[in-house]
Amino acid sequence: MNSVIKAEGLIKSYGGQRVVDGVSLDIRRGECFGLLGPNGAGKTTTLRLLLGLIAPDGGKLELLNHEVPRHAREARLRVGVVPQMDNLDPDFTVTENLMVYGRYFGMSDSAIEARIPALLEFASLTGKRDARVPTLSGGMKRRLTLARALVNDPDVIFLDEPTTGLDPQARHLIWQRLRELTSQGKTLLLTTHFMDEAERLCHRLAVMDNGRIISQGTPRELIERNIEPQVVEVFGEHATAWANEHAGHHAQRFEVSGETAFCYVEDAQPLLLELQQQPQLRYLHRPANLEDVFLKLTGREMRE
Repeated sequence: MNSVIKAEGLIKSYGGQRVVDGVSLDIRRGECFGLLGPNGAGKTTTLRLLLGLIAPDGGKLELLNHEVPRHAREARLRVGVVPQMDNLDPDFTVTENLMVYGRYFGMSDSAIEARIPALLEFASLTGKRDARVPTLSGGMKRRLTLARALVNDPDVIFLDEPTTGLDPQARHLIWQRLRELTSQGKTLLLTTHFMDEAERLCHRLAVMDNGRIISQGTPRELIERNIEPQVVEVFGEHATAWANEHAGHHAQRFEVSGETAFCYVEDAQPLLLELQQQPQLRYLHRPANLEDVFLKLTGREMRE
């Protein structure tokens, strides 16, 4: 598959501190690639480097076969961006927001107008074409922001936490739309704090922390490579005491967070038999997921 984004050894420092430290990525045409990491991991700076908005201190970068940042302007003509925070113009209608944004790419009004019906249908906003932005719900605004990013028919779309703050129905609708984009051959670069979102949407992922890529692969590869296959969560006021005394006998590894003990096991049956004899405990048995991997690699402590 052809690469649309190639980064080799990207470095960026601020105030003597490296916030991007040797990042290398090879993102292919038609895939959804996820960039995951806790706050302060360097994701936003990496996105700005990939878009050519800032220059790296070291390393090489190509976006759609254009050297970046030298030819970033030419590359960005074929790129769409969905920012973390909606920046729609509140004084304009839905249609006017699309018109104005299209003009930034040098598109004629007739060309933009020809694309608007399909964009509104894609965003499920056909009935809101003349509505002003303040009258839209949060989900509608997010869908309009996504539609706006497609006005120039881009080959690559950058999505920075596209479903933050949305209810489940709105999230699922946007997921459906993003899958449609990859089926059309569009390339998506997605950042998100929702691990289920990354696991559902992304063909491949990179986990980033302290400015570096610490693991990379498909969601299934990351789970199989980094974590035991089954998890038993034991919770309640007696869980910590039980875990400290018994979990080590049945689990390959366990962690205690608050009133929950996370027991990671190859075979859960011995542990489940033990828990059946502990009526004071509540527990949940499930397969390991991407969130378990993320927490193992980056830690459970809060990041500011």
